[in-house]
Amino acid sequence: MSGALTCSAADLSALLGPNATAAAEYICGQLGTVNNRFTDATFAIDNTYLLFSAYLVFSMQLGFAMLCAGSVRAKNTMNIMLTNVLDAAAGGLFYYLFGYAFAFGGSSEGFIGRHNFALKDFPTLTSDYSFFLYQWAFAIAAAGITSGSIAERTQFVAYLIYSSFLTGFVYPVVSHWFWSPDGWASPFRPSGDRLFGTGAIDFAGSGVVHMVGGIAGLMGALIEGPRRGRFEKSGRAIALRGHSASLVVLGTFLLWFGWYGFNPGSFAKILVPYESGSSYGQWSAIGRTAVTTTLAGSTAALTTLFGKRLLSGHWNVTDVCNGLLGGFAAITGGCSVVEPWAAIVCGFVAALVLIGCNKLAEMVQYDDPLEAAQLHGGCGAWGLIFVGLFAKEKYIDEVYGAAPGRAYGLFLGGGGKLLGAQLVQILVIAGWVSATMGTLFFILKKLDLLRISEKDEMAGMDMTRHGGFAYMYYDNDDESSRATQLQRVEP
Repeated sequence: MSGALTCSAADLSALLGPNATAAAEYICGQLGTVNNRFTDATFAIDNTYLLFSAYLVFSMQLGFAMLCAGSVRAKNTMNIMLTNVLDAAAGGLFYYLFGYAFAFGGSSEGFIGRHNFALKDFPTLTSDYSFFLYQWAFAIAAAGITSGSIAERTQFVAYLIYSSFLTGFVYPVVSHWFWSPDGWASPFRPSGDRLFGTGAIDFAGSGVVHMVGGIAGLMGALIEGPRRGRFEKSGRAIALRGHSASLVVLGTFLLWFGWYGFNPGSFAKILVPYESGSSYGQWSAIGRTAVTTTLAGSTAALTTLFGKRLLSGHWNVTDVCNGLLGGFAAITGGCSVVEPWAAIVCGFVAALVLIGCNKLAEMVQYDDPLEAAQLHGGCGAWGLIFVGLFAKEKYIDEVYGAAPGRAYGLFLGGGGKLLGAQLVQILVIAGWVSATMGTLFFILKKLDLLRISEKDEMAGMDMTRHGGFAYMYYDNDDESSRATQLQRVEP
């Protein structure tokens, strides 16, 4: 399946003899029909694969919702669940109107796309609706990361504003830089125009998705400040534990499942052979990507398990789940271009990065209910550095196309150019998201649209903002129990 069959009626007629012209024309006509059917089948299979991957990535929204719900206190469950729904809904509309055009609409300067707003003149020669749906699922994943950082103290209108802005503008610009063929740092640019001659490699989004979502959450949480009661006046941290470890574990498994669409699905096509002529084809690379994803997450989970045991003396399931997700966030950027053994190194270091970031957060009195900035921002940044150290030349050529002078991992003898490009990616993402989302959150704070009142925060947003608790602990006819519940929200 490496290409279409070709046939010349004149050449075939000469081969078969002077009386075989009609037969030659018939044979060539049948080969043309086969080629057309082959092309149609290839398109159908590739689109089915991409749509299935999009559905897997979208299923991560369910995982995010369960993880968020389990990580907050019961009195804020309804609020955080609603924000997850609106991340997907608002993200769908704004990514359709603006986001996709900014991300993949084509540009001359490599900064921002300028075509296909509201999917005008779509599909194109290179993209169809399945590709749009897949990219939208990525965009709302970034927004979902941010919602966890600012949970339990943020006004509902602020969620709507930041989610629309992030999915419609901030995230798409970053994805254009590194994923669009004409993005200024894209590895798909012509060799003479690539950053440091190689371009930054971020296959499925350690930087584009995870760092963007994590840093956006970091800016929101810093500007809002910690939840009331999270730190004493002396600076000592007080644990405000989530109300359901069961939801956290179930959400983590759903995210794990969805990551097999996130990482292997980023190939977008399954029937395209390697440019290097590898006999293994795209199937092997997709399988390898799923394996590296699994190994990194598993290693990070076990490292966190024993690391936190040494620090706290407990076997903590929530910490293990976060460690697992940190390993996934880290391997996402290089999942397709590293060996399985290197993925184990990635997961091990990712767990240490997460533990270290959490310790630093406590020291500076930074409060993030889901550890989203530490997990997605910190581990995502490590994932980009990891690519610059461990990316294999053969796999880079297979995934991105062989090209003279293309760099690979420093520890594998590829020099420092790729690592330099990865460091540039970290810096520009951190700068761009901090400048845009930081400004937005600051404006919301000045307009008194960011944080809820102390009274509402202490009572819980489910009752004060959403009309009732997510969990009902009394019967409708039990007036005494109802009165007890209502007393809990009195000032």
